[in-house]
Amino acid sequence: MILTTAISQLFGGLITSVEIFILTLLFSIPLGFLVAGGRMSRIKPLSALMKVYISIMRGTPLMLQLIVIFFAPYYIFGLNLSSDYRFFAVIIAFSINYAAYFAEIFRGGIEAIPKGQYEAAQVLGYNKLETFFIVILPQVVKIILPAVTNEVITLVKDTSLSFVIAIPEMFTVAKQIAAADASITALLVAGIFYYVFNAVVAFVMARFEKKLSYYD
Repeated sequence: MILTTAISQLFGGLITSVEIFILTLLFSIPLGFLVAGGRMSRIKPLSALMKVYISIMRGTPLMLQLIVIFFAPYYIFGLNLSSDYRFFAVIIAFSINYAAYFAEIFRGGIEAIPKGQYEAAQVLGYNKLETFFIVILPQVVKIILPAVTNEVITLVKDTSLSFVIAIPEMFTVAKQIAAADASITALLVAGIFYYVFNAVVAFVMARFEKKLSYYD
């Protein structure tokens, strides 16, 4: 009975965690490509700016970034935002944080491609855009997939950090249930949910990596 109740109560928190996970990937991956492009740019001010951005995002705790993003509009601009902004603040903070990590992964993958690949594509008559999307990008994806998988799995667990600005994701709900019932059942169930979630992510990414094995 206690287990059934815990699972039903945790379901709402699980939905919130999944929403944070999906939206973060949806925004951080494209942003990561843009940041990686800026980081590799020959325009020195842009490259330097991206280096500073990456350094700050990777060098400060995500929890601190959540707090800053949430409270900055009030303390800097004097804006009184609705409670709905809490969720938007989480997505913004997670997206800009993970974009920095993805950017370095993408940059490493792109720079790992031998220059001969670009030269061969030119010989075949590809322009720069075609070279990147037809020749370079598939190889980059193959190279970076293990690192991206690690970041995605970390993101699943990091969704629990949104508790810091009172977002009722799964771990927060589990702690509330555990405190109310004086039982760790809800926490154990939450742990199982996280494990299964990560197992599914790892399985999907492994299947994707296998599909790219033709580059070996």
